[in-house]
Order: sequence, then structure tokens, then C-alpha cells
Amino acid sequence: MSATGTPVINGAEHAWVINDPRFLIDPSLSSCPGRPPASEYSGEHLIAEMQLYGIDRTVISHVCYYGRDNAYTSYCVKTWPDRFAGIGLLVGKRLFEPGDPDNPRRLERVMITDGLVGLRLSPIYDEEQVWFNDRAMYPFWEKAEELSAVFNVFLAPSQVGQVADMAERFPGVKVVIDHLAMIDITADDAAGFGPLLAMRSIPNVYIRTSLHNPSSEQTPYRDVWPFLERIYDAYGPERLLFANFFEYVIMKELIPFFTEADKAWILGKTAEGIYFSEKSKVENAN
Repeated sequence: MSATGTPVINGAEHAWVINDPRFLIDPSLSSCPGRPPASEYSGEHLIAEMQLYGIDRTVISHVCYYGRDNAYTSYCVKTWPDRFAGIGLLVGKRLFEPGDPDNPRRLERVMITDGLVGLRLSPIYDEEQVWFNDRAMYPFWEKAEELSAVFNVFLAPSQVGQVADMAERFPGVKVVIDHLAMIDITADDAAGFGPLLAMRSIPNVYIRTSLHNPSSEQTPYRDVWPFLERIYDAYGPERLLFANFFEYVIMKELIPFFTEADKAWILGKTAEGIYFSEKSKVENAN
């Protein structure tokens, strides 16, 4: 718990097991079949890490090893409901095709039956396909609004526009942009960072502050700090959240332009409103 009494929430960690027969990894379902894990990163391990870092809750982003089989993430959020919320996998490359008419029903099952609060969507793995704002997806987004679903979006800078169009068209869908949209910090703003900043006008869009992917440096990724400051100035702390244990100390102790009030939002309050208020709605529906 932070000094302000707000829970500290890690906005994204993966979790998986390799020795539990209940949760076997099926390569035919995996969305990353060429990269099977050599060790496990279980819910119990996450809790141990949370205790080490002083983190109260974590959002489990369902790992690609399992693909659309969300059983282990569902198990974690139901076993430790005070510790975890879960984001599943369902739609995208090596998953169900975008626009599949059964996807709204599948989303409802993932949220109501499996207890997850939404999905991770990764259009970055197929940059040639434009589907976020395709009309075939409208029934899916309408169901997402009905369910108050949250979507973590892993995308390339060139894909910001289609996501912005969807988010504006469906204001009841919460969108969390992962990894600062994988911006190229050496490129002009027009190559992606400018459109990312422009999304600040869409109130249902949030930014996860992951610094390591755009960076060309080692921890604490100082080359990305000027871009983080511009995101912070554009969106405000109420729409920023951090993820990953290794980034917690950077956000808490090192970033010079965050006030203590800002940190209360970025380290937990924003994520609490996005993921854990929706988790309560899902639990109440069951």
C-alpha cells in the first residue's frame, strides 16, 4: 500500500506452469509455438515477487504459450481474487480471426465464466491487416461495451490510427496502449509518437508506461524519459499506469517530474479503476 493508502498495482505480468497436468501447454493452440518455456512463472511465484517489491495486486496478461486457452489465468484470478485481475487472449494472429461472428459470445464467456476483465490484442504481429475499425468488428466492440471490457493493445506506431478510430467510436471500451506503442524514439513525431499524443483527446484511452521496449539503453532507460514526460504532460497521471516489477522502482524513485500525487495514480490508482473495478462487476454478474 502506498503512503496515500492507494494499493500498488503492477499493470502486467505473465504467468504459466509447466509441471501441472491441469494446465498443459498445447503447441497447436499457442500463439508463439516456436518458443516453449523452459521454466515456469506461476501465480505463487508472482505473489512472492509482489511481497518482495511491496506490490499489492497484479494484472496477469495471459501468456502466448497457452494461446486462446485462458484456463491458467482464470485459475489464478479465481484462486487469489484479492491479488489478481486477468487479461486473456482470444482474437488475432494464431487465435480466432478478427470478425469471426462467434467472438462476441466468446468474449462474454471469457469474462463471465472465466472471470477475466478483458483481452490483450496484438495487431503488431500482423501489420498488413487492418481490423480494429473494420465494420465486421462492430458487434464485438458493442459486446465489449456491454461488458465494460478492457483491452491491452500491443501495436506498432503505424497502427495507432485504426485503434484511435475504434476507441472514439466505442467510448465504453477501455483501451490500454502497451509499450508506448513501440515508438521509434529516433524518428520524427509523424512516424507514430505524434498520433499517440493526439489520442489524449479520447478519454477511454490509457497508456502503460513500459520503457524497456522503445529504449536502446540499459535500466533505467533514460533515453525514453523525454517521451514519457511528453506522454505525462498530454494524458496526465490519471491515465498512466506502470507494469513489470523491474519498472516499479524507476517509476517510484527515479522519474524526476512525477509528484507524490502523480505516483499515487501511476503506481496503482489508475490500474485499480481500469481493471479491479471491472473485476468487481464481473464477480457480481456470476
